[in-house]
Amino acid sequence: MKTSSVALLLALSLAACGQAGDTSAQDGVFAGAERVVPGDALSMKASFAPVVREAAPAVVNISARGVQRVRDPFWGLPAGQRQTASVGSGVIVRPNGVVVTNNHVIQGMSEIRVILNDRREFPARVVLADERSDIAVLQLQGVDEALPVLRIDDQEEQQVGDLVLAIGNPFGVGQTVTNGIISALNRTETGISDSGSFIQTDAAINPGNSGGALVDMDGDLIGINTAIFSRTGTSSGVGFAVPATMVKRVVDSAVGGASAVIRPWLGVRGESLSADAARSLGLERPQGLVITDVSGGGPGDRAGLETGDIITAVDGAEVNDQGGLNFRVGTREPGSAVEVTVLRDGQPRTLRARVERLPGEADVERAVTLSRGVFAGARVLALNPALADSLGGNPFASGVIVAGVERGGYAQRTGLRGGDIILLLNGRQVTAVDQLAAVPPGVEVTIERRGQRLTGVVR
Repeated sequence: MKTSSVALLLALSLAACGQAGDTSAQDGVFAGAERVVPGDALSMKASFAPVVREAAPAVVNISARGVQRVRDPFWGLPAGQRQTASVGSGVIVRPNGVVVTNNHVIQGMSEIRVILNDRREFPARVVLADERSDIAVLQLQGVDEALPVLRIDDQEEQQVGDLVLAIGNPFGVGQTVTNGIISALNRTETGISDSGSFIQTDAAINPGNSGGALVDMDGDLIGINTAIFSRTGTSSGVGFAVPATMVKRVVDSAVGGASAVIRPWLGVRGESLSADAARSLGLERPQGLVITDVSGGGPGDRAGLETGDIITAVDGAEVNDQGGLNFRVGTREPGSAVEVTVLRDGQPRTLRARVERLPGEADVERAVTLSRGVFAGARVLALNPALADSLGGNPFASGVIVAGVERGGYAQRTGLRGGDIILLLNGRQVTAVDQLAAVPPGVEVTIERRGQRLTGVVR
């Protein structure tokens, strides 16, 4: 479970989907059909059966088992193990048995079995698991024939009000189809991810649907059902799906042999344009991201982006907050060119940038253990953009992060914890591990812990 910013319970659903690539996927039952509102009783009696017949065979059930280490709640010491299990859904995206699902369905699991629509079962291994997008790619074992697939539609032609189907395995009862509409697009402030931009739907999604398919009326995969807002843990008509653009990015990385999804960056950050700021600028509505920081020498800097510019779109897709910008850039391959539309001095202009890998190394194993001073026993390493981003933090952050604290060491006695970022010593900025090598008692330390700044004197 997760909690959202509106204090509703976020019940994660279990579902999966993937990408058909250049497989034998068809063009869709209603490909090219014009959107028409039903005008009579006969139209209202139309059936979704043709779409379901095309899509359902590629949607699978997933059963996973694992072992979780249990720790004593008082002492924090290992206290044995317990069996864990997970049930969800998935989508076949390649005929050789490549399946996409949610990462939370298979995370920490050692045994995964996939049950096809025709009741056949296959063991599966994890090819790539991307926690930030909550997408995982599996490979079925022992496949000796072409399997049915769903084509990934990453063209982003969906509109609010379009009919959609959610196909999955809610509550483990077996494959189930529900219908609804797209109730919103580009939902970013959901509390699910800092780099996600979700499709919202009122099609019923429940626990067990996670990793299942969100399908349009062409029978194409437009998203992977991931989460719901709910007071009870069951569907209340507000569900979220990872868009096909991100699904395809993860699948392409997995099929291409990558062990992780490399997200590029533009090297800028900002704040949503407020209504007051929009009025002061003479704009009709508050739309866009006001740049507050540009990384020197980064892609945005080289493209000519400046502090105070208002980013309104990336490659024609509207941007309204940092999460939206992260999503748009994160779906691109490193080295890709993007067109960034900005307002500068009230005038629109389009700049061309080439996004690239975040600088630095994300390897936490490089951490060193301090042996002297008040930080003795702390495993630390200096932050860089790649490391901060991999830990779910701000790529612009500076300081030294604590990777772990030895039990019984001085650092633990001072209250230091893994994940803390040491920012200041006696008011001076900390940027290197050497600054912490032999710090004596009595120093004033400022740290960042879970987004909050804490300052105190270490004795």
